[in-house]
Amino acid sequence: MHSVNVPDPGTTRGRAARLAVPAGVLAAVAGAFAYVGAVDPNEPGHYPACPLLRLTGLYCPGCGGLRSAHAVVHGDLPAALQANAPAVLGYACFAVLWTVWVVRAVRGRPTRLAPPPVLLWTLGTLLLVFTVVRNLPFGGWLHP
Repeated sequence: MHSVNVPDPGTTRGRAARLAVPAGVLAAVAGAFAYVGAVDPNEPGHYPACPLLRLTGLYCPGCGGLRSAHAVVHGDLPAALQANAPAVLGYACFAVLWTVWVVRAVRGRPTRLAPPPVLLWTLGTLLLVFTVVRNLPFGGWLHP
């Protein structure tokens, strides 16, 4: 029989083990933001075009997300909101959820994310409305 060494949750090694995944996620997200901050999406040829926009001329809910991230990295919140306001809200939600995840991991508590269906339906409906409005003639102010 082999014994498995499981880190004691109260030890520094146990905390480090619990923080490994959140730290990896943060490193990946920070790396992506660093890349988008360094390689300007406003310059043509650096990123592929949105397939929906290219094929139909319609803006998807993600159109402008890279420009929004670029503006956030450079501290230009008005430009980020103009490029894609839901993306900026998504970045903020990620920051809050990641912080909760880390605090719970440090305390040795499990992290479960189980949003109620009404929240998911509401978010989906808001994104759908955003997508429709930004593609209507009077929604030009929502274009990236």
